Amino acid sequence: MGASLATAGVICAAAIAAAGLVGVGAAAAESQRAAGVADAAALAAADTLAGFAAGDPCQRAGEVAAAQSATVEKCVLDGLVATVAVRTSFGGIPVAAVARAGPPL
Repeated sequence: MGASLATAGVICAAAIAAAGLVGVGAAAAESQRAAGVADAAALAAADTLAGFAAGDPCQRAGEVAAAQSATVEKCVLDGLVATVAVRTSFGGIPVAAVARAGPPL
């Protein structure tokens, strides 16, 4: 009987640890997704600045971010370089990322 309880305890502890690791992994994946959204939004803004797309660069960045369930928090244009900060959330926790795009130096 004692061995059965010990085995059940070990199995429960392993299940709790696995659930925690899944949560951490999912949060890390969301962070990388936010970085990808920021990259795409910054590239869209930089392309618009360079004349490869029509419209307002920051509005274009907002459209790209919105298509991926994120919002643009900040859009700074400096010449042909666009810096875009986006925000999304993971389980109610805000996740932010910043990216910069422009012509090669």
